[in-house]
Amino acid sequence: MSLLAQAPDKQAVQILVILGVIVALFVAFIFFAVFIGFFRLWIQSVTTGAGIGIFDLVGMKFRKVSPAVIVRSKIMAVQAGIGDEHGVTSKSLEAHYLAGGNVPLVVRSLIAAAKAKLVELDFKLAAAIDLAGRNVLEAVQTSVYPKVIDCPGKGMGKDSLDGVAQNGIQLKVRARVTVRANLRQLIGGATEETIIARVGEGIVSAIGSSHSHLEVLANPDRISKTVLARRLDAQTAFEIVSIDIADVDVGDNIGARLQADQAEADMRVARANAEGRRAMAVAEEQEMIAQIEQNRAKVLEAEAEVPKAIAHAFNSGKLGLMDYYRLRNIQADTDMRSSIAKAGMTTTGRKTSNTG
Repeated sequence: MSLLAQAPDKQAVQILVILGVIVALFVAFIFFAVFIGFFRLWIQSVTTGAGIGIFDLVGMKFRKVSPAVIVRSKIMAVQAGIGDEHGVTSKSLEAHYLAGGNVPLVVRSLIAAAKAKLVELDFKLAAAIDLAGRNVLEAVQTSVYPKVIDCPGKGMGKDSLDGVAQNGIQLKVRARVTVRANLRQLIGGATEETIIARVGEGIVSAIGSSHSHLEVLANPDRISKTVLARRLDAQTAFEIVSIDIADVDVGDNIGARLQADQAEADMRVARANAEGRRAMAVAEEQEMIAQIEQNRAKVLEAEAEVPKAIAHAFNSGKLGLMDYYRLRNIQADTDMRSSIAKAGMTTTGRKTSNTG
């Protein structure tokens, strides 16, 4: 009976041993597969001193972080002498990657800044610039090697900046602005368009403050000095290094044109005033003619009353027949004399014209 009882126990132990071996082999296989998948990156990290372990690589995979990007970026930083003491750790690189940043670009910008000895750029500032949408590597390159901006810009639709001196002569100026990136003000700072607009405004203002265009032609650098003294790079992402006047051309005589236009406008105003006065005179003349006709009508109305008055005088006995005849003779004599006077005036006028 004892032999029969020990037989099932041995079989159970054998089954458990077999299951344990299978589980161990499965775990070993998984570990081996994971190790093979990250072996190359782990070897690169160990041999270069990046300090990223195999379990860190596995954790990156679970956190949906690209291990290849982090390892290679950390290797670049370590090889360039930028390690954990500069803020470039695997955790900070992972955090920037998860935030949507460009980790290799940030590391390359830090390396370029370190080689150029730009101490103002650290990992936090570079990451912030990258997340703000600016090209941090281009900003570092512009800070090391200044950039030249044409003023006016190519996209502004004109070839020169037009200013007018106080003597009325127009000057057409083209300038070249050398700028260097200001890394501390790169976030929130104004872009190149603001620099171009401010420099253009300063150049036009400097030309306008000159008494003569000959002063500008003789000393073009006075424009540069005047514009640089105004600190036009304030609150921008750049620092103006120099402003060079590339070309100055003489344009039109704007002052003479404005004076001619003003004279034309004054003449039109004078014509309008004269036309207004003529219209007023014509209207006044028409009013006088109407008043004369009105008075003439009153005279005719009064003359119409004369026969009535004479008839009334006859009826009342205040006017006799002989008195009436005398009145008519006087009227006839007056009409005759008036006719003779008019005929004499006409004859005198004809003689005068013939003599002339």
